[in-house]
Amino acid sequence: MKVKLGLLYGGKSAEHKVSLQTALAVIKALDHSKYDIHPIYISEEGEWIRGNQLTGPVDDVKKLVLKEAGTPISPVSLNSELFPAQQSAKQDTIDVVFPLLHGPNGEDGTVQGLLELVNIPYVGNGVLASSAGMDKVIMKNIFAQAGLLQAKYVSYIRSEWKQNPEEAYDKVEEELGYPCFVKPANLGSSVGISKATDRESLEKAFEEAFIFDRKVIIEEAIIGREIEIGVLGNDNPSCSVVGEIVPKKDFYDYKAKYEDGDTALIIPADITEEQYENVKTEAVKAFKALDCSGLVRADFFLTKEGEVVINEVNTMPGFTPFSMFPLLWQEAGVSYPELIEKLVELAIERHTEKQSIKYTI
Repeated sequence: MKVKLGLLYGGKSAEHKVSLQTALAVIKALDHSKYDIHPIYISEEGEWIRGNQLTGPVDDVKKLVLKEAGTPISPVSLNSELFPAQQSAKQDTIDVVFPLLHGPNGEDGTVQGLLELVNIPYVGNGVLASSAGMDKVIMKNIFAQAGLLQAKYVSYIRSEWKQNPEEAYDKVEEELGYPCFVKPANLGSSVGISKATDRESLEKAFEEAFIFDRKVIIEEAIIGREIEIGVLGNDNPSCSVVGEIVPKKDFYDYKAKYEDGDTALIIPADITEEQYENVKTEAVKAFKALDCSGLVRADFFLTKEGEVVINEVNTMPGFTPFSMFPLLWQEAGVSYPELIEKLVELAIERHTEKQSIKYTI
């Protein structure tokens, strides 16, 4: 029996285009003899649109934008609208949803909560891990509680900043100094991130970040190599090899990631066995601290002193041709199609376990 796989992509998010690229890459890699693939597109306005079942790979990302070629559906009746009532006694249902969504309204626990309510298995992290991993402030608070070494940081919500911006700038200079990074708290893919080197650039960085979120985080700059590792599993996760990012620009920004590939990815990274074991230990510690499941990419700095400093985890890392996560696992001996199959298996495993929980007294 083929697995009926719903691919959920697009989204009402600044990372909408990133999601489309991820969906295109996943569709090309899927084994169509094993899966019935059902595209579900979420427009930038938040409309859910069902496409026809795919019969083969898609060669152009524009074909995934289903505004004119699909059927609007209600997400709360996902299965019944994907598979209209049949004449047979047993209604057809989707087996697993793969949320290929990045950023708010997709990676932040909202879609995961919907899928929990309609009781459909889904790939990746649950509600808590997704929401905590999306909000960089909450994530770092949890990491601090878990004893993970990380950069110093402060945060502000928009109303606090507007009431007294000079006080906010003074606090950043006093507690963090320059250079520092200003980031929207609830976005990924380096959207809205700026490096501040003085008061003038700090002010501009605040204004830029607040365009994309009501909360920002400001972090001290850590001098070190940028390394990343993939984590895969549920209760007993395993780790990939470590990769290193060497940006040709000042830092690894959106354009370098998704548009011009203006960065070097070194896989595996040239680190010692002891450093590798430390990175694995810290990555699993972060994974468990957030109660993650399925997958994360954990990002670290490796300082000249050999300290492993966690930057963040990404609970839905991209699967684009430039993406680190699948490349790390490929180097570890897990091909892209095998990786997708493993993620689907992990989703079903976690869903099956949840069905054993007793909800009545």
